[in-house]
Amino acid sequence: MLTSMIPSRGTLTDAFPGFAVSVLVAATAQFLSDHYGAPAMLLALLLGLALNFLADEGTRTAPGIAFTARTVLRLGVALLGARISVDMLAALGGASIALVVAGVILTILFALVASRFVGRGWRFALLTGGSVAICGASAAMAIAAVLPKHEKSERDLVFTVLSVTVLSTVAMVLYPMLSNAFGFTPRDSGVFLGGTIHDVAQVVGAGFSIGPETGETATLVKLIRVSMLAPVVLCFSLVIRARGLADTDGGKAPPLLPGFVIGFLVLAALNSFGLIPQAVSDVAGDLSRWALLISIAAVGIKTSLKKMLEVGGGAIALIVAETIFLGVFVVAGLHFLG
Repeated sequence: MLTSMIPSRGTLTDAFPGFAVSVLVAATAQFLSDHYGAPAMLLALLLGLALNFLADEGTRTAPGIAFTARTVLRLGVALLGARISVDMLAALGGASIALVVAGVILTILFALVASRFVGRGWRFALLTGGSVAICGASAAMAIAAVLPKHEKSERDLVFTVLSVTVLSTVAMVLYPMLSNAFGFTPRDSGVFLGGTIHDVAQVVGAGFSIGPETGETATLVKLIRVSMLAPVVLCFSLVIRARGLADTDGGKAPPLLPGFVIGFLVLAALNSFGLIPQAVSDVAGDLSRWALLISIAAVGIKTSLKKMLEVGGGAIALIVAETIFLGVFVVAGLHFLG
């Protein structure tokens, strides 16, 4: 489980220079975010892209950057589980939960259908659809870990993270205005914002810009979307394995669930039983955010900006269409539920 994420002492020594660079980029991004208001994830990715030469083969930093992009990412996703509990479901109510879950499932199915019209493959559809439907950059990185690798895997991942972060920032500004235009109550506004905006930080910002009740509801709904990460990754893994498309290592099929997703589930279960104090849950949330920010910086450093720009207009159209689809579905659902 989580022990599989702990590297040997020799690996840590080799990894330190690249890890330190990734931490520095993440800290710089957070500083700029705190002072200028831009999303830290977006800044970390852009700063990382500018330092792509540090990931060139033979550099001292390359092993640590690869380690950070993989292992630190998994730790960050696992720690997200400490913020999830069954009590959240009871607090929201059956109808709203059904709307959120349906939004996740239908957005992914929409991505699979729409990808055919823009010439993108099923891997790209699952990656972008899952990230839009669940929790933005965190979901993109978790889903990428179970998709079969190909020569453009890293490019597609960076494009997806960059796109959902930009779209989430736009939504943070635009959606509260739309919520007022639709005449939503504070609670419905929270369901709308939490059910449609991609990243947790932007959901919190948008929700509390309207009011405390909206902010709390939006955060709760968003965390329920985050809780969908493990079952969605499991479903993707099962389908990929059933179709014989899974990557093999030495002839062995990968596990159904990566260790970090199991760690996510274990922490969520412990939190549901009240075994994780609120203070520890808050610390785990902060550690998760920093781990994800550091790993995003490393992913950016590993990726060539030139290659990422080759993704094409069809990919941009797809991820925008997925975002619009999710927004329209949640708004229609809220009107239907009254």
